[in-house]
Amino acid sequence: MDDKNILASIHCPGDLRALPPAQLPGLAAEIRQVLVETVSHNGGHLASNLGVVELTLALHLCFHSPQDALIWDVSHQSYTHKLLTGRYERFGTLRQSGGLSGFTDPAESEHDFFRSGHASTSVSAALGIAEGKRIRGEDGFAVAVLGDGASTGGLVYEAMNNAGRSGARMIVVLNDNEMSISRNVGGFSRYLSMVRRQPLYRITKRRVEGALRHIPGVGDALARGVSRCKGFIKRLLTNTTLFEDLGFAYIGPVDGHDLGQLCAALTSAKLVPRPALVHVCTTKGKGYTPAEQAPESFHGVLQFDCDTGEALPCGQSFSAVFGEELCALAAQNPDICAVTAAMSMGTGLGAFEHAYPERFFDVGIAEGHAVTFSAGLARQGLRPLFAVYSTFLQRSYDQLLHDVALQGLPLVIVVDRAGFVGEDGATHHGLYDVAFCGSIPGAVVFAPATEAELRLRLRQAMQNPATGAPVFLRLPRGCPCALPPAFPLTDAPFDAFGDEDAPLAIVTYGRLFQYACEAAQRLQARGKQVRLVKLNRVLPIEKSAAQSVFKNQKVCFFEEGTRSGGAGERFGLLLLELGFRGEYDLHAVEGFPRHAPVKELLQEYGLNTEAMEGCVQI
Repeated sequence: MDDKNILASIHCPGDLRALPPAQLPGLAAEIRQVLVETVSHNGGHLASNLGVVELTLALHLCFHSPQDALIWDVSHQSYTHKLLTGRYERFGTLRQSGGLSGFTDPAESEHDFFRSGHASTSVSAALGIAEGKRIRGEDGFAVAVLGDGASTGGLVYEAMNNAGRSGARMIVVLNDNEMSISRNVGGFSRYLSMVRRQPLYRITKRRVEGALRHIPGVGDALARGVSRCKGFIKRLLTNTTLFEDLGFAYIGPVDGHDLGQLCAALTSAKLVPRPALVHVCTTKGKGYTPAEQAPESFHGVLQFDCDTGEALPCGQSFSAVFGEELCALAAQNPDICAVTAAMSMGTGLGAFEHAYPERFFDVGIAEGHAVTFSAGLARQGLRPLFAVYSTFLQRSYDQLLHDVALQGLPLVIVVDRAGFVGEDGATHHGLYDVAFCGSIPGAVVFAPATEAELRLRLRQAMQNPATGAPVFLRLPRGCPCALPPAFPLTDAPFDAFGDEDAPLAIVTYGRLFQYACEAAQRLQARGKQVRLVKLNRVLPIEKSAAQSVFKNQKVCFFEEGTRSGGAGERFGLLLLELGFRGEYDLHAVEGFPRHAPVKELLQEYGLNTEAMEGCVQI
């Protein structure tokens, strides 16, 4: 077999286990080359995948998927797993429309046992799967691969607390790379740093036993006594008792790039008659110098140059504009604080973190805690802002409702990645925030379309009264658009343009307004009069916004969000209450959209210029 093309011969994990051990290092190098080349072209998660190549090889060498269920936490680090489970030939389609998902997907392969895109869920799922196997009398282990900062999420400890007393056949692999999207923070990160120094225990124990054995007459007995007291010595030197106190057998720390150590540790874990945790230490970005040197920058990437690691040029994003404006506001107001849930770079807070470290807080992957922590800051008279991806804000609903809104505390939430996010797919689309935020009494939602509007709405949000409901600022992925001069920026809740007696009215908000403008211009060029309404404040919707289209024969609402409970549904209800007798069409999203480029998804759901122009026949 050609040692440079080992990967092409692997069609299932059984083929991997049949390889001579001498070929495994070459296979690891080949996998890394494929990862770098594919992600540089398609975008995706690079550093985390480079760090788990040997770990993934060891898992498939020691376990038999799918009888043994491998559950990847978050699962953006499952690329090597995909390559080893029959998807090498299709790997070039990763994150492409109709191609492989960037996350595990049971519809894609029987080896993708659980669909995951959010952190800290793997231990809960693994425990449920293990107990399910016990009840049904099925063989096999459930293995949760926990990493990239997922251990900072509280759900992990709820699950481990439950699992430790269960006796379930489950193994937790803690991939400790000291990173989530941003560098890990908090007490648990420091705890793992201490545990990584555990070799001190083994070295000290070995030296003490060796010295005692040289004492004439009683040496052997004393050495046996020390061995029996190893638990005491271990606690004295390293205090590695957290996992054991939760009921897990602890194995580690293990070099996550040494296949021999990994396989020995995983095999040992299988022999333990209770849940086990294998602590693996890896390097995020391993094997690709640019990613090793800047793992944060290579967590989730767009296209880049393989040779240099330099990203291909693109415009200034919504996130970057937001971060710049927030720093300007913070320079004027010392009460402004910024909070992130392990995503300072992804949400545009990197500059604020550097400029105002004493007012910047990274709470780890703990969105619910982030909201209540921010509520505490607000209660103390500060002006906190929490920046988070829309898909992860979903975890904070209870805290938003009870700890912020119910108490009338001022909190600004910047909802990044609102709307379609493209290639990250179903688990990451930000389509539901307007619907659930709309159920929070008094909540205010802005959705800027341009750079100037983003800056204005942020200032409006931060100037909100010292007491009040939460204010949400929705930012889509990508760059702000540029609207024609005919549509000036105002600070009004909504803007209406065109003849109020026109047969057709198009109502929308956010980045979709640029498509509405283009559609209106095309229709007007054909002699069709159109009225446009732009909701600057998406929620609450002014009754006067609905009144502004009352004379139009047909009203079409376009929304890059879920149909059920969204702004379009609320707008239609206002029209109904006003006695509107014209035609009302709502174009929004239903279900869980697939992964595909944003432009393709907008077309698929009838939300782009052509769809707006074509679906309205006057």
